[in-house]
Amino acid sequence: MNLDKVEVGKITEMAVEITEDLSTNRTGKEGAEVLSTPSLLKLMEQCCIQATDHLLPEGHTTVGYAVDKMRHIAPTSMGSSVKIKSILEEVDRNRLTYTLEAFEGDKQIGSAIHKRAIISIA
Repeated sequence: MNLDKVEVGKITEMAVEITEDLSTNRTGKEGAEVLSTPSLLKLMEQCCIQATDHLLPEGHTTVGYAVDKMRHIAPTSMGSSVKIKSILEEVDRNRLTYTLEAFEGDKQIGSAIHKRAIISIA
């Protein structure tokens, strides 16, 4: 499998507005909806997919197999914009490792290490 286009150090950024389907309200107070942790993880995974899947040989995709050191460290209200940044840190045969950071403006709201495996679709 030729992975010449999948280069360590590749940085990808993705901006997303927080909508109701990405939020949770654990207090029951009106207007207290915030980005949920599972939704933050979903956005992080999407950023990694966006970063490299289009560079893979035809007939291949990636699947996630690990999330390490994930931290959701600050709330983000509905309607706010979140920027997810992924950096491809390692390519080991068919395994890709990314570091991730999430920001609302200048405020960091999350971080993680995500690992994906390249697989054949067939």
